[in-house]
Amino acid sequence: MKVGIIRCQQTEDICPGTACLACAREGKQAFGKTRAVEVVGFISCGGCPGKKAVARALDMERRGAKAIFLASCMTRGLPWDYVCPHLGRIKKSLRGNLKADTKVFDWTHS
Repeated sequence: MKVGIIRCQQTEDICPGTACLACAREGKQAFGKTRAVEVVGFISCGGCPGKKAVARALDMERRGAKAIFLASCMTRGLPWDYVCPHLGRIKKSLRGNLKADTKVFDWTHS
């Protein structure tokens, strides 16, 4: 299965995405539901308030993604205990703009 991962732009400064990518490759944690996957895109939301998240998810969908994972930096506040304040709006917009069969997952790893 092909997937895309959207992460917090501010977290890029301190996190190379190693845990997200390892879990995707190994089919662990949030990817236990999909098993090992092929990541077609690993990109940020574009910065607050996340207005680029939908355009970027749509591009990954065009590249074959059947699921979009919102990285744990956005949804669980990893690694610095700060959950995205725009998360609700981003998720709603993703679900309203992606194909009906494209899944949106709320995390990547713990």
